[in-house]
Amino acid sequence: MGAKEGARASPLRSSELLDLPRTNPSVDEPRPATGEGVARFLTSTGTFPRNISPCHPATGSSPFPNSPWVQQLPPDLPAAATTTAGLVGSLVRREGHVYSLAAAGDLLYTGSDSRDIRVWKGWQEFSSFRSSSGLVKAIVIAGNRVFTGHQDGKIRVWRTSSKDSSVHKRVGTLPTLPDFLMSSINPSNYVEARRHRTAVWLRHFDAVSCLSLEEDAGILYSGSWDKTVKVWRMSDSKCLESFNAHDDAVNAVAAGFDGLVFTGSADGTLKAWRREVAAGGKVGGAFATRHVAVQTLVRQDGAVTAVATAAGFVYCGSSDGVVNHWRREGRGGPLDGGGALRGHSMAVLCLAAAGSIVASGSADRTVRVWRRDDSSAAHSAVAVLSGHAGPIKCLAVEAEAEEQGQQGRAGGRRYVVYSGSLDKSVKIWRVEEQRRSTDAARGAPRLVRASAGYPPRRSPLHACAGRCGTTP
Repeated sequence: MGAKEGARASPLRSSELLDLPRTNPSVDEPRPATGEGVARFLTSTGTFPRNISPCHPATGSSPFPNSPWVQQLPPDLPAAATTTAGLVGSLVRREGHVYSLAAAGDLLYTGSDSRDIRVWKGWQEFSSFRSSSGLVKAIVIAGNRVFTGHQDGKIRVWRTSSKDSSVHKRVGTLPTLPDFLMSSINPSNYVEARRHRTAVWLRHFDAVSCLSLEEDAGILYSGSWDKTVKVWRMSDSKCLESFNAHDDAVNAVAAGFDGLVFTGSADGTLKAWRREVAAGGKVGGAFATRHVAVQTLVRQDGAVTAVATAAGFVYCGSSDGVVNHWRREGRGGPLDGGGALRGHSMAVLCLAAAGSIVASGSADRTVRVWRRDDSSAAHSAVAVLSGHAGPIKCLAVEAEAEEQGQQGRAGGRRYVVYSGSLDKSVKIWRVEEQRRSTDAARGAPRLVRASAGYPPRRSPLHACAGRCGTTP
């Protein structure tokens, strides 16, 4: 993507990278591989395995690699990598690029530029529901409600039926219509949106780029390309506050710890805000909030494209391919810079964290997985997950339910990583929290490549049914 102003000059253009975060360096559009659903076959040396034709990787000399039930490791990848990370399955629906996803229990929600929100269960399409307009840029789950942020600047609210979990009904929009109409009557509720144009402060007037949930406080945060962050009370859908967070598009927002929320922007800054109760201000009979900037963690030339928080740590992905992290020492203390995680060759587009695992997705079409040592704050590389044919746009990480005897495994606890890409697919990976090996001590990541082809003649859901590349 180029500069933000250039993007707004033609907001309806049909670019495959329309909704990459606002970043300075340009990102190549994904090029489809030969045959739909074909993953990358190149080894780390830049050559093709002997049984695959470099001209037609999907229809090579041997039909064995084309089987969707087989996970074949490249010859340069050690077999020991299968005990650390591996591809479990791939969900493909050739109707739009995957821009957002969220995992909740045994359900996976995915959003695309087709305006559809699809629900997957057990690697099969469970249900779907469609928005009337607006590419789906963000999804968060709160109990039986689903909040979706859209390109048209709206946040839509859906409720899961108590009788049939496959049924989702739209129950509202943020802001609600009555609140918007009441605010539009008062001229003081209008703010400058663009040059010679005003808008009601309750509503985003540009794309909603990110959502984040603060469950304990019952608050939903929304960030937008209109440079603002809005705070919503989930109990009654009231907008408690809207503040100008940055000088350029807000690309990421993440509710953190100790009442802090973190925002990243195309202006190259990452800011920490503290939530307070607004003096004398009430919304719907309850006190409004006020967010105060307490620290600017980074100020750089490149855009901040992704933010994630976990257990007192803050992670920030940037257009230069680096993931920086900070740690808070004690409640109320400042955030200290912990270091940088390097390895991506292009912009980091998304981050996700769970337990001690941190995953970063990039425009270089790979997912890198890191393990954090909470005692020393050191991070070690666990795996590089490769197989997507386009930039990785969204990630989710969830800990697997601990099976009997799993806690004593040498590899540690296992996690499931979901990666959504502009190649129109979601891949499901399994990674282990740690490895007791020489490579692990050196911090050398295992390279895992998805090399099974998924023929286009199969059903829209293409999945590897076995535990490919993993140890059960």
